[in-house]
Amino acid sequence: MQRRLIIMRHAKSSWKKQAPDDHERPLSSRGRRDAPRVAKELARRGWIPELVLSSDAVRAEQTWRRMSDCIGEVETRLLPQLYLGGIDAVREALRDVPETTSTIMVVGHNPGWEEMVTHLTSVHVHMTTANAALVRVDAPSWPEAVAMAGAWSLERLVRPKEL
Repeated sequence: MQRRLIIMRHAKSSWKKQAPDDHERPLSSRGRRDAPRVAKELARRGWIPELVLSSDAVRAEQTWRRMSDCIGEVETRLLPQLYLGGIDAVREALRDVPETTSTIMVVGHNPGWEEMVTHLTSVHVHMTTANAALVRVDAPSWPEAVAMAGAWSLERLVRPKEL
């Protein structure tokens, strides 16, 4: 079965608003504009997630909320381990995903997201805010898919500046 993973870096956050810590920083006005633009492009390409696994940081949660306005309701799990996590945190989060789920979006942070794209595809990409890497592989299950380092194909890198 083809597995498709949308590796989405959160949209631009605000440094202007007072937040008690990094985890609580909200989106900036640019971030609020970019997230739905990327969502529309994913929908146009037919990359609609069946499940969203997101960091529980405010900016990541707000990124997905703005995107879901364009994509629709999708089961969403806010996971503290994805805050500043990478491939190991995603691997753990995917352990209990049903085999029938073919497209998943993970919303999180750098440097973990760039490292995950490189780990899965052997292609180094620079992911600025609100970038989405669309990667795919054929595998019988999600645990087996994420174990296939270097075997994934990078189909597209969606950047809001190019839309």
